[in-house]
Amino acid sequence: MQSKTSVSMVAEKWPPLPFEAWKETCETLHLWTQMVGKVRLALSPYCNHWWQVALYVSARGLTTSPIPYEHGFFEISFDFIDHKLLIATDDGRSRTLFLYSRSVANFYHEFMDSLRALNIQVSIDPRPCEIDHAIPFDQDLNHDTYDPLYAHRFWHILQQVDRVMKEFRGRFIGKCSPVHFFWGSFDLAVTRFSGRRAPEREGADRITREAYSHEVISCGFWPGNAASPRASFYVYAAPEPSNLGSALIKPDKAFHNDDQAEFFYLYDDMRQAPDPEQALLDFFQSTYEAAANLANWNRAALERSS
Repeated sequence: MQSKTSVSMVAEKWPPLPFEAWKETCETLHLWTQMVGKVRLALSPYCNHWWQVALYVSARGLTTSPIPYEHGFFEISFDFIDHKLLIATDDGRSRTLFLYSRSVANFYHEFMDSLRALNIQVSIDPRPCEIDHAIPFDQDLNHDTYDPLYAHRFWHILQQVDRVMKEFRGRFIGKCSPVHFFWGSFDLAVTRFSGRRAPEREGADRITREAYSHEVISCGFWPGNAASPRASFYVYAAPEPSNLGSALIKPDKAFHNDDQAEFFYLYDDMRQAPDPEQALLDFFQSTYEAAANLANWNRAALERSS
């Protein structure tokens, strides 16, 4: 039997996502994904550019993919159809946490207890990442909202963006990241590489230093936050070549923010375009071409010819 959530929310391919309508849910869910991501970070073998920490869009939500532990594997998956978190091991054992309005501290304690019940011994730093004035997970009683309709809607949009990003990724034959979801910044992204090392960033921390060790052009989708409450797509080049902000890009409503050194295309503008998927591909392609040309990337060697 199909759930009421899925019936009501997938009728529109690109539904609205007004941040104010799901602000509390977004902030709570962000923190829940960080707990799961930190477990993956603690137990997964290191991979270049921190690719081992990300989550992936799945047929029902977000997943860690298999995480090695001792002689086997386990996987942690958010299910935004039936609204639960499943921890499953390769020997058939599992634990389920239900997703509903409750505090981050309550969720954290049940999550860690569930891992221990499966004999998965792991400790994580309870301090959230990339969030201003963050409260440690085990003390956070402030974030306690979960609206299943908006959680499902967000995931549905991630599915659609994931599909478009994978089409865009397929045009590139150079080094490229997977399409993956970063729980720190709470965005879905895919990153292309020129193959050349980037200049060292003075004063960069170890995470930033590794993430931008090589020249990149990255695109992504971000649902917004309290300081900037508009869902948007973005593209940036690191390092950014001179005069990139004045490049002609598509669609007409896309723009460059000089302060952030990024191109943006608002989600609401995309979803209202006559052909949203083509508009999004045009945004990714035109900004990539502008950055790659100005940075003198060897495009003939990096791009699929047909």
